[in-house]
Amino acid sequence: MQENNNTSEIKIGDQKIIENKELSIWEALIPVFALIGMLAYNVFVFGDDALSGSNQFILLLGGAVAALVGFRNKISFNLMMDEVAENIKSTASAILILLMVGALAGTWLISGIIPSMIYYGLQILNPTIFLVACLIICAVISIATGSSWTTAATVGIALIGIGEALGISLGMTAGAVLSGAYFGDKMSPMSDTTNLAPAMAGTDLFTHIKYMAYTTIPTFVICILVFVILGFTQNATGDADTQVMLTDIKKAFNITPWLFLVPVIVIFLIVKKTPPLIALLAGTILGGVFALIFQPHVVAQIANVEKLNFNAAYKGILTAITVETSVPTDNEVLKDLFTAGGMAKMLGTIWLILCAMVFGGIMDAIGALARISRFMLNLFDSVFGLFASTVATCIGLNFTASDQYLALVVPGKMYAQAYRDKGLAPENLSRTLEDSGTVTSVLVPWNTCGAYHSGVLGVPVLEYAAFAVFNWLSPFMTLLFAAFRIKIKELASK
Repeated sequence: MQENNNTSEIKIGDQKIIENKELSIWEALIPVFALIGMLAYNVFVFGDDALSGSNQFILLLGGAVAALVGFRNKISFNLMMDEVAENIKSTASAILILLMVGALAGTWLISGIIPSMIYYGLQILNPTIFLVACLIICAVISIATGSSWTTAATVGIALIGIGEALGISLGMTAGAVLSGAYFGDKMSPMSDTTNLAPAMAGTDLFTHIKYMAYTTIPTFVICILVFVILGFTQNATGDADTQVMLTDIKKAFNITPWLFLVPVIVIFLIVKKTPPLIALLAGTILGGVFALIFQPHVVAQIANVEKLNFNAAYKGILTAITVETSVPTDNEVLKDLFTAGGMAKMLGTIWLILCAMVFGGIMDAIGALARISRFMLNLFDSVFGLFASTVATCIGLNFTASDQYLALVVPGKMYAQAYRDKGLAPENLSRTLEDSGTVTSVLVPWNTCGAYHSGVLGVPVLEYAAFAVFNWLSPFMTLLFAAFRIKIKELASK
């Protein structure tokens, strides 16, 4: 990568941190303030439609402001574009996963997998226990797979459908799904972020997980209590309509437990450390096969033919994979549940991620991310101040860099020596990185995680953010432990 005389790179594996000693803190913050101001006004004007495209352009404008700051500090345009290209390259896997999730949702609809999950779920889960059941189910699946993304793309989609059928707020359901998914993601040794955080801080994986349990388990227990209380506030008067929905689901699909073989196989593949992209592709293809076996009449409807042949089967399956597909029903409640967007539905989310990577890439190229981190590091002198600075930096990077990995890598590199200087063991830093960097990424609409989960679950970030209790409570819990010096491990004396 081309370098300016004022800049230097710190390389950590595939990640780079660009430092620019000539950049002042106020210059580094200009693009941040500009972006926040423009986004606030844009949301005021467009409301819920802001993510339809206008916010994406605002992110590009924020990148342009950052570029102007870079030009003023003699950062070359080529250097900025190189860093943008690196950022976009780092999201290639996420973009392909998003496309495959859209494809999987399409074949899982027409095969009857999602309708079967909703059918059996409506009989087992009543409104009172539904939210806490979502929390626990997603926690278990996420620990087993090590991935909040896979959890949301499989059981998460089904639970959203069940919740909608029960008349429960989509924001509440998505909040419970993500709270459970991120608890499992944090505590699973197979999670990429759970491996990355201790690597950045300088400790080992299982020491990190053990030490992280001190803050994570109390946070999860509070989440359980919150969702139990929310469950008792749900109106159960819709029970009489449940039988009608069950009947209408059976009219549209051939419901059978055999359909659960597909999600079981996908989860098994993930547990066996099969790359998520391959596992989701396998789930998509199996969904198409099961559609032909169990729901040939649905495939024929989508292909708009009376008799299914090879060409019609091909057309029906590929239509479900690629574009919006609806299975006809007279039940108004089920119409949304019987609709899937296919790969095309994910294009808006991909658009958002690409624009966010432009802003984050330019901010990194001009040295703004490293400058803000250094400023936060020097802001406090006490032990609590060091923890607070780490939390603020991680959350800030989730907003500015739009990527949870950078929210772990940059503070992990910048703060490791500061923790040692305070006589603190590295697991203090690794735990704080996860408690504030990993989990808050899903609360930022233009962060890769926020964009992914809102796209997959079909629920805007601002609608579920208040109910993603685990995600916003975790940073407060880690600060509480720091303030009262609870489980703050010191370095062993030599």
